[in-house]
Amino acid sequence: MAPDTTLTCRDCGRQFLFTSGEQDFYAARGFSEPSRCPDCRAARKADRDSGGYGSYGGGGGSRGPRQMYTATCSSCGNEAQVPFQPSGDKPVYCSTCFQQRSDAGGGYGRSGGRGRY
Repeated sequence: MAPDTTLTCRDCGRQFLFTSGEQDFYAARGFSEPSRCPDCRAARKADRDSGGYGSYGGGGGSRGPRQMYTATCSSCGNEAQVPFQPSGDKPVYCSTCFQQRSDAGGGYGRSGGRGRY
């Protein structure tokens, strides 16, 4: 059994104890040693769970309005708004035609299709 180790938190700079039991637990699961103290880990988890960005700039939360692009539906010819820049080499469908193709098993549903293009 490894001896207890004192580590320094990368967020608050405080030292914390990384016990031999915790070391065994982390090693058994293939985790690296923690870089944050228990308090900072809990605060970071709470921030992630609430959808905030915290100090690391990632995670959930709102990213604002999504960029939409106008395209012509390959099936009906109507205008379609899609969340990707159409490249022109694959068909693009409006929501109605896309849904009809999915319902009819047109290869764009759960069978491994590639979305609305």
